[in-house]
Formats: sequence, C-alpha cells, structure tokens
Amino acid sequence: MPNRLQHAASPYLLQHKDNPVDWWQWQPDAFEEARRSGRPILLSVGYAACHWCHVMAHESFEDEATAAVMNELFVNIKVDREERPDVDQIYMSALQQLGVQGGWPMTMFLDAEGAPFWGGTYFPKEARYGQPAFTDVLQTMAGAYRSGDPRIASNREALLERLRTKAQPEGRVTVGPNELDDVAGRILGIMDTAHGGLQGAPKFPNTPFLELLWRAHERTGRQRFRDAALHALDGMSEGGIYDHIGGGYARYSVDERWLVPHFEKMLYDNAQILELLGLAYSETLADLFRARAEETVAWLKREMLTESGAFAASLDADSEGHEGRYYVWTLRQILDALGAEDAEFFARHYDITPFGNWEGVSIPNRLKETERSGADEMRLAMLRDKLLAVRAARVPPGRDDKVLADWNGLMIAALAGAAPRFGRPEWTGMAARAFRFIAESMTRNGRLGHSWRAGKLVYPGLSSDYAAMIGAGLALHQATGEAFYLEQAIAWQRALETHHAAEDGGYYLTADDAEGLILRPEATADDAITNPNALIARNLVTLATLTGEEAWRARADRLFDGLLPRAAANLYSHAGLLNALDARVRATEIVITGPADDPAADALLDAARRLPRAGLVIQRVGDPAALPDTHPARAKAMAAEGAAAFICSGAVCSLPVTEANRLAEEVTRTDAGAPAG
Repeated sequence: MPNRLQHAASPYLLQHKDNPVDWWQWQPDAFEEARRSGRPILLSVGYAACHWCHVMAHESFEDEATAAVMNELFVNIKVDREERPDVDQIYMSALQQLGVQGGWPMTMFLDAEGAPFWGGTYFPKEARYGQPAFTDVLQTMAGAYRSGDPRIASNREALLERLRTKAQPEGRVTVGPNELDDVAGRILGIMDTAHGGLQGAPKFPNTPFLELLWRAHERTGRQRFRDAALHALDGMSEGGIYDHIGGGYARYSVDERWLVPHFEKMLYDNAQILELLGLAYSETLADLFRARAEETVAWLKREMLTESGAFAASLDADSEGHEGRYYVWTLRQILDALGAEDAEFFARHYDITPFGNWEGVSIPNRLKETERSGADEMRLAMLRDKLLAVRAARVPPGRDDKVLADWNGLMIAALAGAAPRFGRPEWTGMAARAFRFIAESMTRNGRLGHSWRAGKLVYPGLSSDYAAMIGAGLALHQATGEAFYLEQAIAWQRALETHHAAEDGGYYLTADDAEGLILRPEATADDAITNPNALIARNLVTLATLTGEEAWRARADRLFDGLLPRAAANLYSHAGLLNALDARVRATEIVITGPADDPAADALLDAARRLPRAGLVIQRVGDPAALPDTHPARAKAMAAEGAAAFICSGAVCSLPVTEANRLAEEVTRTDAGAPAG
C-alpha cells in the first residue's frame, strides 16, 4: 500500500511512496499527530541525486522490520531538501551545533513542536565501523523521550538558544579593497598547485572562491590570482568530474586529482561553472573552455530541459543500483563500440585501461598531458558521439524533473552572460524561454513560488528564488535590451523587500506569511550555492547602475552594514558576500550610445560583452537623453557624435571610446584608478 507520499510532487518523496514506513510530508497534520500520540518526530531529509540517501533507503526504509520500529515509535516525516531548503537549513544548523559535520541523508529527532533534540546523518542498518545500528538509535531516542530524560529538554533548549543567537560583534566592521586582497591572498595559499582547486579531498568546484580570485586579479593586476582560478577550471575540465562523453560537471570529486566524481549532476553547479568558463574563455580564448561550455549547454538541452522550457534540478548518481554505472567503461565495451583501431586511439587519450582507473572500470578523463592535433580532436569528437549513442541504450540515472526557481535563475543568468562570449545567441533564447515559464507559471499575485512539478507549485518562494530570478532578469535585460526583464526584476525586488526584509539589513530565507517554523532562517554563509543575501546585494548594485536610482545602492549599503559584522569571524565562508562587496566598491559600467542598428555601436556592444570582467554592467542606449539626469555619462554622451562607449565607475565616466579594441584597455585603466580616456 502506498503511504502518504503518493500525493507528493517531489520525485525524491515519490521514490519513498511504497516504503513500509508510514511517511508524512512536512505539514501541520504530522505535528498534530505527534502531539496526539505522544510520540517524537523522526525527520529524514535528503534529495533525489544523493547516493547515501539511496543506501539508507534500501537498507532501512524498505525493510519491513526497521519500518515497523519507526512506525511504532515515531511520527516519520520525509523532506526533499531542494523543495524545502528552509526546513533543511534550520535542522542542518542544529545538527552542526551538536558537533556533527553534517550531510545527507540528515536524520533528526524532534519534539511535537518541531524543536530538535538529537540527530545524525546516515545510520547503517547493522552496527559497523563504530556507528550504532539504526534501530538501536531509534529505540534509544524514543525511550529517552518517553521517559522524560532531562537531557532531551537540555539539548532542546540549548539548540534553540544557539539557533536563535546571531553573532553580533561590537561596532561596525570595515572591509574594503585591502581586506578583499588579503582574503584572496590567504585563499591562494590553500590552493592545490599540482591539481588546481582547493587542497585535499573531497574536491568541490567552489566557484565563489574562484570568482574571488578572479576579481582580485582584476583589482590588482596580479597574474597569480587569475592563474589559480584558471588552473582549477583546467583541472576539473580535464578530470573525471567532467562527463567527457555527454557533457556537464558532477557535484564533486572524491579524490584530490578531480578523477573520481560523486556522479550526481546538479543544475546549480553547472550554472556557476558555465559563468566562469565564459570569463576564462574571454581571457584566454582557450579551446578547452569553449568546448566545455558548448558541451555542457548541449547536455543541458538534451538531458535537463523540461517540456515547460525550464530546467530540471538534477541527475542521480546511481543507475541500476550502482553509483556511476551509467558513466564508466571497460576496455571491452570501448572495443565493442569503436573497433580495435579507434578503441586503442580513444583509450590512449581518455585513460581507458584493461584494469580500470576506479574499482575495475575506467572513468574517462584527460588528466594525463598528451599532445593532440586538430585532426586528433576532430576524430575524438566523432568517437565520443559514437559512445554517447551506445551509452544512451543503458539504463539512465534518475532525473529529478522539478523546476526550482532559484536554480533555474542561476542557469538563466549564466546562459545570458555566456551567449555573447561564445557567439551563441540561441543560448539567450533558451534562457528567455525558461524565464518566461517561471514568470508566468510559478508566480501568484506577482510573487514567486519555489518549486514546480506536475502542475503543483510550492508557494510562497524563498529569498533565494528572488535573488536568482532577479539576477536572471537583469542578465537578460543586458543581453537583449528588452525593458520587460528590468521591469520584472524591479517588481520582484519590491516583493522581496515587502516579505523577506530582516531587521539587520539582510533578508530572511522565508516569507513573512510562510508556514510557521521554529524560527525564520537567515543564514549569510555560502553553501553549494552563493548565499541569497550576497546575490541580492549584487542585484541591488546592478539595479542602481541600470536605473540611476540611488535608493537601490543605499539599500545594498544597509545590507553590507548589517551582515559584514556577522561575516567577519569567518570571511572564507562568505566569499559570495565579498564578491558582492567588490561589485559595490568598483561598480564598473559601460554605456554604449548610438542609433539602433548602427554597426559601430553594435561592434562596441559585442566587444563589451566579451570582456573578461566579472560583474560588468552594460547598457545599450539609443538616445543618450534616455539616461537619468543624474547619470554621470549623460552629458558626455549627449555631446558625443556617432557611436561611443563610456566606462563609468562611481560618479566618473571616461571620455568617449569609439574603437572596440580600446575597450579592454580603458576598463583596465578604470580598475587601476587611472583617469580614463
């Protein structure tokens, strides 16, 4: 008999609908049942692409005997962390307060009001490696709760107090260019000089760190910052964390060489990496970065595009019950697919060996430096296409096809920004279709929802949804010049202000009229995605630049004033906020004027969009009189004859630049603080 999860929209919850566990969704009725029955709550949080979530499900949640213990002793709630990141954030913070590193599946024990008193992550069915058996944990926790063990109340009160207490250092904290450079220098000191990325394993892309290094290069001109970011992108793009047959990056590598991925693919990772690939290609014109960007977008279109025109959330790590089976090869499989001569050639370039490079099979990679001619690359591309067709006949990993507004917003912005860098205008079209779906089908009364699947909308949305979708609107406005996207971004920013603004200048994750939780999450640190407050700060700076309304810039300053004191104790975990601060400090804009369809103005616009500059704001203005009266470029633009570009920083703009090949030089002069023009 299916349990209550049969009515869920989330693919992750639906994976558990036939469990013998009497699962509830996160809903008031579940807590009422806990109060009525006097049982505590077991909260299990995971996501569809999580390997260890599947392991625990197979071992325990599908086991009749284990399920019987769970049903007798607990009210069991299953949560998809991607559908309810607010729930996940609260209880992951509580778990970390208990001294547990955190991760998924997350297993938390709550009282009937939702207050946590103990927890962990994965528990094995049988005791092993120093971990207790899951049923032993269940019986111990239920017994302690039933007997009124004072440690339950003590833990609960201590955890609630810690969750509600925010770090409030005395006085204001000043972080400026010198402090940003200092943080970049310290990050540089922990980069892996051999393999790229941060030292050690597991190795995550950690895109906010790479952007921070890139921005330090822009501020200082020091090549070592740029080179460290490029080295990391090079390593992950040649390693097994990248799917060389089908495109797209896995979530992380379990080793320090980028060889062995944790095979799940997440939309947000590929969005953030695509943005950096665009910068890297604009800087170097390296074929590697162009190829990875184009292959990743091809994967996105082939495997992640939903019928709605928006993008699915993730692909699972497992297929046929085995992690990575869909993606790995034996030498015999390569021989059967390609024939002896082509197989030998392909195996030599992609590390396919008789005994494999991981657990007896081979993960295709190009970590070994090998000379390849243009003809070699063309031949390898044809062989990859053949292998992709062979692989398509395998049982694919599961796809979580829910549409998340925040993750889609990140990808929409990445596509809109990358399209001109790679000369692929159709990518802007993909971004626009996804944006339209979310704006039209995932909103109510002008407010965003968070997750959509099979006609069901999780509403109201989170600050992360507004942060990413406002950023997407601003990116599409700059890519297309269409006013609709800017107007929508402004409307969403006002809704965000109304329903999410916090007293300290930041923003709560949940809306003021959302279902009640034990507290409103207001995290400031990055996790796998740049923190929403950081994205919002960057949006506010861009809105001020595009509209000329200083109120947006003042709002960004209030956010920084409120959040920097909380971030100061651990600047490493606030790289996203530091990147937003850099955008505020420099706030470089290029205004391009000239009649519509003027080839000279179009050439300037194309050159501006291809500059290897993070966060550059670009405006194409047909009539300079349309600029706000307060815009620093207005007077110079009105006096200019013909097409011209003006590089502005703060209240100062350059003299008109009329040659496209001079734009990069003028932007560099602006960064260095030299008089432009």
